[in-house]
Formats: sequence, structure tokens, C-alpha cells
Amino acid sequence: MPFPVILRTDVSGEVEAVASDVEDFAVGNEAFSMVRSPSFGDSRANAQYVTAPVSHVAHKPAELLHIDAAAAPMALLTAWQFLFEPDHDHPNPLQPGLHRPVPLEGRKVLIIGAAGGVGHFAVQIAKLKSAHVTAVASTTHEAFLRDLGTDAFIDYTQSPPEKVARDLDLVLDMLGGPSTGRFLRILKRAGALFPVFLGFRDTEETTARGVTVSATQVRSSGAQLQELGVLLADGTIRAAIDSTWPLEEASAAHERAAKGHIRGKIVLTVA
Repeated sequence: MPFPVILRTDVSGEVEAVASDVEDFAVGNEAFSMVRSPSFGDSRANAQYVTAPVSHVAHKPAELLHIDAAAAPMALLTAWQFLFEPDHDHPNPLQPGLHRPVPLEGRKVLIIGAAGGVGHFAVQIAKLKSAHVTAVASTTHEAFLRDLGTDAFIDYTQSPPEKVARDLDLVLDMLGGPSTGRFLRILKRAGALFPVFLGFRDTEETTARGVTVSATQVRSSGAQLQELGVLLADGTIRAAIDSTWPLEEASAAHERAAKGHIRGKIVLTVA
């Protein structure tokens, strides 16, 4: 692909122009979006002006601040599509079959990386769907995660979660990779492991234990964002903001991200 590339997918702002065949939006409307995902280099969201397919855009509720709307789309849609949204009818490049979320009500769910962008939304969605949630993060994030509704907390710097948790129905692993197979042994038979990133290798043990391992690739959806915007606006789901940076300091924001241990999301602001 040609470089340079303008990065990122998430935006919130005011509509400046619409195509002639667009009926649902008008100049001056406030809107937010995850633009053209999955893709790389085509979204170009780190900019003062961004174009987007209308099907990827949602009206921003008046009660929802732009900073919170900009923080939400990719991370919130990832958590939503992994945990709940049932309409997985797109080809999935990550696995042969479609991703199928599992029932959450009354189930025991372990969330690895619970304080991060996707993780803190996943905690809230699982609680919204009446799951028992155990969050895994470092001690500095415990009070934050308890405030989001976490039922139990594991400090991974003190105890590996696979040594502490037992009899789980679902593990959502935000780290993924080759090490995600360590959670197979703490799942109930017929339980599920959802690694967000690629690298799972333990297929034989998966079959032997009767566990489902499944993933999906987050996709842009203005319709889903419209539904989730209502939950953000009324406070049912909250977007945590780690820090904000002016657009012209985007490189410093990336340096902050590279240090890790982010609580929620980093947001770039446009004057």
C-alpha cells in the first residue's frame, strides 16, 4: 500500500456535506462513526475532515459529548460484536465458520485486559446482559473496574488468572496470541474462548475439552452505533478517557499508547 497513511477509524463531529442520494443526514447534523472497517489506510480518521459511507455513520445523541462519541466506535463495536450482536452474516477471514456469541445471562465470564479500550466496554456489556464478570487487570485499575460493575477482580501481576479462576462459561481474551490456550483448562465443558487477536494453536485440546474457540473481525455498522449511542447517552455504558491530545500532537498520543496500561481510550481533538 502507498505511504504515508492517515491512521485510525473513529470520528465524531458535524456533517459538512452529504452526497446527493443521502436522505438520513443533513449538513449540520452531529454524527459519529467507525469508518471503513475492516481496512487499513482507507479510513483516514486522524484528520480535520473525513469522508465515510453513510451506512457506517450514526446520529450522535445531543446528550453525548463528542469526546465520548469519538472514544467509543471501534472498541465498543468490537465488544458488542464479540459478546452479543447475533447478526454475524459476513465472511470471516479469521476462521472457517461464522462467529456465534454465547448466552450471557447468569454465566461466569472472565475478561482479560478488562481496563483497556475493548475490555472496559466488554465488562459493561456483559453486566448489561446479566453475566457474572471477573475482570483481569493490574491493581491500579481495580477501583475503576469495580465502579463499572465487575463482580470479581484478579490482579495478573500477583496471580496468573489461569491459576485463580475456575469453572468459567466464557473467557474473552483481549491479548490473544499463542498464550490464549492456557485458559482452556479453566473453562467448563461446552464453554467458550473468544481471543480478540490471532495466534490460537491448541486445536486438539479444544476438541478434547469440548470448548468452542471463536473470533470475529469488527465491522463498521451505523445501525449498531445508533443503538449503542442511546446507551452511551443515558449512561448505561460509559466511555473511559485515558487522555486527550490535540490532533497536531498525534505522534505524542501514539507514544502514550506504546507505553501501555491505558485506561479506556485515547482521544485526539480538532480545534
